[in-house]
Amino acid sequence: MSISQACKIGLLAGALCCFHASAQTPATTSAPGTAATDTKGLPPRTTPAEYQAKAQVGNFTIAAEFRGHSVPAMEGTLTTEDYITVEVAFYGTEKLTLSSDDFSLRVNGKKSALPTQPFGAIMSSVKDPEWEPPVPVEKKSKGGVTGGGGGGGRGEGDSGPPPPPVIPIGVQRAMAQRVQKSALPGGERALPQAGLIFFSYRGKIQGIHSLELLYAGPAGKATISLHP
Repeated sequence: MSISQACKIGLLAGALCCFHASAQTPATTSAPGTAATDTKGLPPRTTPAEYQAKAQVGNFTIAAEFRGHSVPAMEGTLTTEDYITVEVAFYGTEKLTLSSDDFSLRVNGKKSALPTQPFGAIMSSVKDPEWEPPVPVEKKSKGGVTGGGGGGGRGEGDSGPPPPPVIPIGVQRAMAQRVQKSALPGGERALPQAGLIFFSYRGKIQGIHSLELLYAGPAGKATISLHP
């Protein structure tokens, strides 16, 4: 090997080591007590008027829109049968401490309002309408071709429904990340900010006749009437 070739190999190895080291460097985090700057939630719309309803609360405007059993996300909309979603947004010139716990939802005029649920609670019911289970591979037997479902514990005479498809861990993790990114961010934030809040509700949307989103937080108190 010539001296020039050895020098080129050494420079390439050094560059790869530097790249690997920089990729492994952890991201810096803000000091405790400072305003949160990480990007979470949904992109706020240009003005509060672009949402279904809005209310003025002190120096701030809170806008909201009912999203039913859907969970809108940047990477595509998910669905959930056990929860309903409201997209909320805050507007103002000052920073404001945000929390989903500041909200509750009154359905059909009931006296007790529904409390918000953490995004992690809805993960067991979240589905991706675009995900399709893989087609089972047909197996060949001595007597010919048989279906690929023979390992599911169902005999030839079993006419019951097939077991539900198992969602791969990778798909479940990706859905959880999409829900987390879309949830309303918490902590002190520069406005505008927007995100989703979740409420436990297993009924059909057609059975909802009235919705009131209640807010009681650092900005003040407000009641926002939404359209089912």
